Amino acid sequence: MFEINNLNVYYGVIHALRDVSLKINQGEIVTLIGSNGAGKTTTLRAISGITPSKSGEIKFMDENIEKAKTMQIVKSGISQVPEGRRIFPDMSVLENLQMGAYLRKDKEEIRQDLEQVYLRFPRLKDRRTQLAGTLSGGEQQMLAMGRALMAKPKLLLLDEPSMGLSPVLVQEIFQIIKDINKTGTTILLVEQNAHMALSIANRAYILETGEITMSGDASELAQSDAVRKAYLGG
Repeated sequence: MFEINNLNVYYGVIHALRDVSLKINQGEIVTLIGSNGAGKTTTLRAISGITPSKSGEIKFMDENIEKAKTMQIVKSGISQVPEGRRIFPDMSVLENLQMGAYLRKDKEEIRQDLEQVYLRFPRLKDRRTQLAGTLSGGEQQMLAMGRALMAKPKLLLLDEPSMGLSPVLVQEIFQIIKDINKTGTTILLVEQNAHMALSIANRAYILETGEITMSGDASELAQSDAVRKAYLGG
């Protein structure tokens, strides 16, 4: 369904991604784990067309998209929930969700998908007329996820969805991620909470200073001494 082959990204003279390759099969949750500055967000930004790549290949549904514009990538079926949520604080919850469907023309399906988002996130329905900037951190994360789902993605990119949330909310967000996946959406999850990410993922890649250093079955990597020492606290 999706693959990256030998992707290289630079910020000026800084070589941020070095020959990164990864593959995601339809229906999977794949997680990308690494410390701060490893290149996880850069990988997602390159997929979304926000950060240009110097060389390498990004393929989605057998189409090369590494040179495509962000709007075209979203239309093709890839949506991103950015790090820090990036909701529109001065717009209402409903207006934020409608922005997620900005490129769509199917009004009746948009209405149906909005109802599905409200079913998945009941708190958003209760606060649909409220300014998004007044929501709690957890509610803003739910809004960011709901907005991305309104684009009707085949592949959902999640960048640090648990950041800044309480342990109870982290559990809730990860359950929602599993539920979204069960409805048929493939997920690439970037997450510093390696324990939680590995617990729900099918497969995982370890990114260190811009390079993939390990990959494999998520449950097997969770048992790896190197991964446990670096990312799981022992």
